[in-house]
Amino acid sequence: MLSELDSLKTEALAALGALHDEASLEAFRIDYLGKKGRLTALSARMREVPPEQKKDVGAKLNEVREAITSGLEVHLGALQAAKDAASVAGVDLTLPGRPADRGSLHPLTQIRDLAVRTLRRMGFTLADGPEIETEWHCFDALNTPADHPARNESDTFYLPDGRLLRTHTSSVQIRTLETVKELPVRIIAPGAAYRRDEIDATHLSVFNQIEALYVDHDVSLADLKGTLEFFFREVFGPKTAVRFRPHFFPFTEPSFEIDVKLEAKGREDRWIEIAGCGMVDPAVFASVSKTRGDLLFDPETVTGFAFGMGLDRLAMILHGITDIRHLIDNDSRFLRQFA
Repeated sequence: MLSELDSLKTEALAALGALHDEASLEAFRIDYLGKKGRLTALSARMREVPPEQKKDVGAKLNEVREAITSGLEVHLGALQAAKDAASVAGVDLTLPGRPADRGSLHPLTQIRDLAVRTLRRMGFTLADGPEIETEWHCFDALNTPADHPARNESDTFYLPDGRLLRTHTSSVQIRTLETVKELPVRIIAPGAAYRRDEIDATHLSVFNQIEALYVDHDVSLADLKGTLEFFFREVFGPKTAVRFRPHFFPFTEPSFEIDVKLEAKGREDRWIEIAGCGMVDPAVFASVSKTRGDLLFDPETVTGFAFGMGLDRLAMILHGITDIRHLIDNDSRFLRQFA
């Protein structure tokens, strides 16, 4: 048995030296090391070896197997090295390399992350909801009357089954109020919204919003004002001037538009509308309470505020972008500015 193993080793290594392609090396492996290979057949005869010789024969088997396996790996490595060398033959290593482009986050991603980080520092948590919504979640629960212009097919994308593409992420606020178990509720809802707007330099049919809701006992207008002033000064700088103008929204009372003063070299300072906000209308709490069947959001005992703004608009103001369509063009010349 020992002499057979020595002979097999010598024969295998000699045969291996004459092989120069992957197919023949694979055939060699199967012939010697496969399940029905020659070395495997010798290994099966171990049961015929006298007990006093089993140790020596076992050691010889391992030696032969290792020698054949190592030789096969060396030849495969040499073959691969030769193929690699052939693939780069003729390449001029003195040619200058091409610099790799440096990637970056999209400006919309940057402003969304900044807004989320800032509001989470104030205790808000992320909430999410579907982009295909029901009229109840998108309009009815938010105290939007049946004749409101936003509910017209000329303004909203309706589906054949009566559902619609959400026109704002306020629907996430309603879904949150339907499911939470206790107060306070303090959430932010970033996401896409859809409206049948004419596409131009300041409008798209799909845009990005972030909305917030805070509900508890004794939430006041002062809480809303302080939250938003802190937020906009974190986004635009500590000296940013913020003002609140009375407005109307169906789901808040009182309601306000928010302006920030923009300062640009060579231009007169100007106020620009940037967000809407207000104290949650008691009618919203009443609708949610009726759906829930409890008094967690009893309008007689809880108050809250909500605000929302377009992330696209924030990005345009922050970076001086003059046309909103640049944000969806995927033009690397434009996006490279933010790397």
